[in-house]
Amino acid sequence: MRFTLKDTSAQSGSIDSNDCDSGAGNGKARRGEITTAHGRIQTPVFMPVGTAGAVKALTCADLDSCGAEIILGNTYHLYLRPGHELIERLGGLAKFNGWNKPTLTDSGGFQVMSLSSKVKISDDGVEFASIIDGSSHNFTPERAIEIQRALGADIIMSFDQCPPADCTREFAEEAVERTARWAERGRRYFDEANARHNTQQALFGIVQGWTDLELRKRSASQIIDIGFPGYAIGGLAVGESKELLNEMTAFSADLLPVNKPRYLMGVGYPEDLLMAVAAGVDMFDCVLPTRNARTGWVFTSEGPLVYRNAQYAADEKPLDPNCDCQVCQRYSRAYIRHLYNQKEITAYILATYHSTYFYQNLMLQIRRSIEDGCFVEFRRQFLERYISSD
Repeated sequence: MRFTLKDTSAQSGSIDSNDCDSGAGNGKARRGEITTAHGRIQTPVFMPVGTAGAVKALTCADLDSCGAEIILGNTYHLYLRPGHELIERLGGLAKFNGWNKPTLTDSGGFQVMSLSSKVKISDDGVEFASIIDGSSHNFTPERAIEIQRALGADIIMSFDQCPPADCTREFAEEAVERTARWAERGRRYFDEANARHNTQQALFGIVQGWTDLELRKRSASQIIDIGFPGYAIGGLAVGESKELLNEMTAFSADLLPVNKPRYLMGVGYPEDLLMAVAAGVDMFDCVLPTRNARTGWVFTSEGPLVYRNAQYAADEKPLDPNCDCQVCQRYSRAYIRHLYNQKEITAYILATYHSTYFYQNLMLQIRRSIEDGCFVEFRRQFLERYISSD
């Protein structure tokens, strides 16, 4: 994997973030490119989440036409079903699901600690019960890397411990230290395995630290000292306030190397993406656009739209009058609402396509605004229109 910053002036420090109010320049926003074995990724980038190897309700052709360049797969779910050994035998995720573009897999750390009712955490790893049949399983830092190597994703993640938002500082501190130990073990295993069976995968480290600045700083120092080609900001968007999310994101991003990609995990809403891009973050993922679309509301340029509501029963307008996606060019709010109320799967497909397109188009506009040196102004105008309609 190779990461190249295209807009060197944006991170030179020549434009202070305090200039945002005046609409000047890009602030800390970065424009880059990640090169992988399965293709190039333009950053900032939003990765649709394909939990079980597919983005729900969309085909690979749909993702292509939405402009997606990379999708995320979930190690926990793919391990449980259909199993990483099967996927490896069938050629890895790229061949298995027909995506044939870059893929990132998470480590499964968040899922094993949040989805299972029976979890036992130790320095060795995590014992957990399957959400499918209750059977007992164990993830260690080495096991998480082994599974992800078999899945064959271009970017894989270190095994980490993500503390809940309502934990104690003592618990968060233990999670920071354990995450560092696990990252070192995972990196060692990855390097040894790569020496035997060379791949073009890249292993990213994850910074934890809860909502404590000192812990965030300590975790970043520990993970950076181990050395990774990319770094993720973890442990956020788990229930903390918007103010804390913004503060921790900006603080954490400033701690990470300038010449490596920065990935904010599990975020989020359009305003969160713009906030994080302004802080110098390059990569994002979240289930929001697809999950919410299947529950009756979508993201639009004028704010969220709950299309299942009765007020849209006879509305001839498209989901987003300002969107040029094929769904908005062809279908009305009234029609999609009708399909949703009939529990017709086509409603989920159309709404998911629109929200996925909206996110990819938003990232495209963000990248263009950085190239044009006007991201700060773009962000201001977008939020003025988007939030005022909320």
